[in-house]
Amino acid sequence: MEITYIRAMTIQFKFAAGKAYAAIHWMVSRHPGIDLHAALKAFYFADKSHLNEQRRPIFGASYKAMKFGPVPLEIYEMMKGEALWKAELGREEFPWELAGYHLRSMTNSEPDMDSFSESDVEHLERGLSQSLEMSFTERTAATHGPDWQHANLGRMRYEDMLDDGPHKSEIVAYLEANARYMRL
Repeated sequence: MEITYIRAMTIQFKFAAGKAYAAIHWMVSRHPGIDLHAALKAFYFADKSHLNEQRRPIFGASYKAMKFGPVPLEIYEMMKGEALWKAELGREEFPWELAGYHLRSMTNSEPDMDSFSESDVEHLERGLSQSLEMSFTERTAATHGPDWQHANLGRMRYEDMLDDGPHKSEIVAYLEANARYMRL
């Protein structure tokens, strides 16, 4: 008897650390004291909507399904000022700090948004606006969809973030084969 092993493919992107840094700086400079929950969900809304419209996320973060919704792990670490990300980006300090549950601006410098495409900025602005217009409870409920549920408080899959449609399986196959090579 021949045994066939089926490997569960998963879409994995190379995290765009520089873009995440610039986006955090951008959010904090426009909304000093932004709530951590609102900022993290803004990243999720932006990445998910961009994935569905452009077939690639903006940041390619690893999302974890947490009690209060998806958390882009690398971005969360960066928001907390983790030394790993400072070293990765060649920075001594970040232009923000996490004070309790709020991101506080530490400089008056403007973020460098040159690495973002027009669609990146559009989805980032839309995701931030969507997140800020909601209460904590509304954001939590809005992010507990099928992608969050399938993760069962583990790592979320980009496959599950894609909207259902007639071409979903083709899109998933394309992204499984090419996502790791995409430049975000």
